[in-house]
Amino acid sequence: MTATQPSRLTSPSREPDGGTRGYFSKLAQERPDIAMCRATTLVARTIDEELSGHRLTVAQHLVLKMLDDVGPCSQQELSEQLRIDRSVMVGCIDGLEDSGLVRRERHPRDRRAYAVTLTPEAGPALAEAEGGVPRLLDRAFGALTAAERRTLARLVGKILEVN
Repeated sequence: MTATQPSRLTSPSREPDGGTRGYFSKLAQERPDIAMCRATTLVARTIDEELSGHRLTVAQHLVLKMLDDVGPCSQQELSEQLRIDRSVMVGCIDGLEDSGLVRRERHPRDRRAYAVTLTPEAGPALAEAEGGVPRLLDRAFGALTAAERRTLARLVGKILEVN
């Protein structure tokens, strides 16, 4: 090693054991796409852990919530509004139907189509899942203040073109 070549052990970007310090912090600041992917993974993991005791997936929870809020919908409407791939939506509805939480009926406005409708058993299941949302939000976004959470929601909405 010459005097002009920095030692790997003394280089400010490396730790003595060969690891790097703060690389992800720097990467996340330079690449919001990478930061968003990692943040999404963290939030998804938190949601999965929170919902695991409720026997619902995230998609199933969202379907129950939308049906409760707007009434019977076609699978296509659910898929479009919730931004869930149609092939995933089929499995989601099948699972909810197998659990007795929804049923498929003829659509009231289009007799050729089917509408997904909540069963009476869906109410308690949805209430239980919704009861965990505040805890989930605190776990997933606990590092943010209320104002920062609102800003994050606004910015993500802008990315998703819903603002």
